[in-house]
Amino acid sequence: MAPKNGRRPSDKATRQFNESSGRRGETWAALLLTLKGYRVSARRVKTPVGEIDLIAERGGVTVFVEVKARAFSTGEADALAAVNRRRIVRAAQYWLSRHADRAGTPLRFDVIFLAPFAWPRHIVNAFDATGL
Repeated sequence: MAPKNGRRPSDKATRQFNESSGRRGETWAALLLTLKGYRVSARRVKTPVGEIDLIAERGGVTVFVEVKARAFSTGEADALAAVNRRRIVRAAQYWLSRHADRAGTPLRFDVIFLAPFAWPRHIVNAFDATGL
């Protein structure tokens, strides 16, 4: 007999595991950015149009960072292709509309890949907002 909500019993446990893994990955990515001289100003920014994992700044540049944690470091190209760029750009535009002091700064979209037993990989300017 299927549960009333239509979900399998393991869905909640899987969601909780993914949520904690995501938070852990974002913490490591924030630490990496801090060590590289960035100032992390926001984490897990939720907007009506999407979520931004990290917002940081360095040298007057506002950086929107997507964090991708994977089980293996070999799938980075696939993970980068799977980044929902349009969602991130729309969320960044929404956030900027609420933070007028940052609206005039140069913007950048970075991706940080994390995998067990591998150094974190920071892709600077992984994509841009033009053409989206």
